[in-house]
Amino acid sequence: MDLIRVFFTLWITVILLNHDFGNVEGRYHHHTKQKKVPTAPNAPAHSSTEPENPSASPPSSSPTVPSDPYTNDNQTSSSDSVFDVRSFGAVGDGFADDTPAFGAAWKAACAVDSGIVLAPESYSFKITSTIFSGPCKPGLVFQVDGTLMAPDGPNSWPEKDSRNQWLVFYRLDQMTLNGTGTIEGNGDKWWDLPCKPHRGPNGKTLSGPCGSPAMIRFFMSSNLKVSGLKIQNSPQFHMIFNGCQGVLIDKLSISSPKLSPNTDGIHVGDTKDVGIYNTKISNGDDCISIGPGSSNVDIAGLTCGPSHGISIGSLGVHNSQACVSNLTVRDSIIRESDNGLRIKTWQGGMGSVTSLRFENIQMENVGNCIIIDQYYCLSKECLNQTSAVHVNDVSYTNIKGTYDVRTAPIHFACSDTVACTNITLSEVELLPFEGELLDDPFCWNAYGTQQTLSIPPINCLREGDPETVGDLSEYQCG
Repeated sequence: MDLIRVFFTLWITVILLNHDFGNVEGRYHHHTKQKKVPTAPNAPAHSSTEPENPSASPPSSSPTVPSDPYTNDNQTSSSDSVFDVRSFGAVGDGFADDTPAFGAAWKAACAVDSGIVLAPESYSFKITSTIFSGPCKPGLVFQVDGTLMAPDGPNSWPEKDSRNQWLVFYRLDQMTLNGTGTIEGNGDKWWDLPCKPHRGPNGKTLSGPCGSPAMIRFFMSSNLKVSGLKIQNSPQFHMIFNGCQGVLIDKLSISSPKLSPNTDGIHVGDTKDVGIYNTKISNGDDCISIGPGSSNVDIAGLTCGPSHGISIGSLGVHNSQACVSNLTVRDSIIRESDNGLRIKTWQGGMGSVTSLRFENIQMENVGNCIIIDQYYCLSKECLNQTSAVHVNDVSYTNIKGTYDVRTAPIHFACSDTVACTNITLSEVELLPFEGELLDDPFCWNAYGTQQTLSIPPINCLREGDPETVGDLSEYQCG
């Protein structure tokens, strides 16, 4: 017995030693492989009632996006790695031009591991159009706890500055934009330009200079995290990701008025491995728009609206090839919006939209709750063409709530020559917000199955496969 007790004690000691050494890790170094999102519980079982404030975590099957390797950095960061913009000459009174100070603080933080550019609370910093470029040392943080402001409208915008963008983050890896503060776009004077939709005399749009800056743009960067901030009143798109890989967005608040034109909340284009979680967006355009070249996108815990809903597209403009694949939207609420879940493509495009999953979505007075529009056009001059982006393998599961009776709750307008295929509906229950039940979902050249009876009934969805699909190889994406 004593021999067994001694053996058992030695065995426990070896395990503890191995455990301790196995947990000795350095901070996220430059050449370390990207971390995977920790495994989280699966999405809840289908339910007709969604939480008022949905909260979601990345599922075990989500795309690979960077987890937060710098937990509690604010408490543990050395003062040597914190670069307060005031130390570089920033005034923070909302009037002085603090652009040079932010540039100098960025340059200093970029040169050290885990450097932090700090815009402290209780200050308002005005800066002009700026490109914060890398490469930088790993772990760089841009922390906004105060207010960061754009110039007040077109007349205050420096002539030498680009009118296409305000804050640009370029060629960065393992960079975080976070804080408890506000990024203010001062977009109202841009929205009122006569060239904007319905802003001219008698409600007409006039010709003339119309360029308006996107607020925040990440370009050719990887392993990014954006969290905690309040982003509001962009002149145009609030946040854009172009040519990026590995993006984690969590707990953002993005807002602008319902009638502010072209103010998409988050636009993803030519970007892969994206997670957008626990974020609230209300604006004058799409809450989230997914552009060509995007794949492996997971959206959960989103509260969207008033807005134009969630859009895949527009795709295929000017006969271009467009590819979007592996997108999931789940456990979210869309309210008071012109559209709900929308796929929009132009006639004459090429490529495909495939493997889309819409699950556990609550609609509240939404127009076009479920819509595929392959005849998207901004004028009356678009003609039918023989090619189109192929829409395939799209599922709608547990989509419930109320719709605006001025539009059909379900609308599948697919190309004459390239049918939509493998559409699946299950537990779709949409009732009128006001008025009588509108029992006329629209389908054109749409093929798929209903796994359960839908409300309203969808009798127009064709079963099986199209008799003539043509050669779809030219529509496939590599």
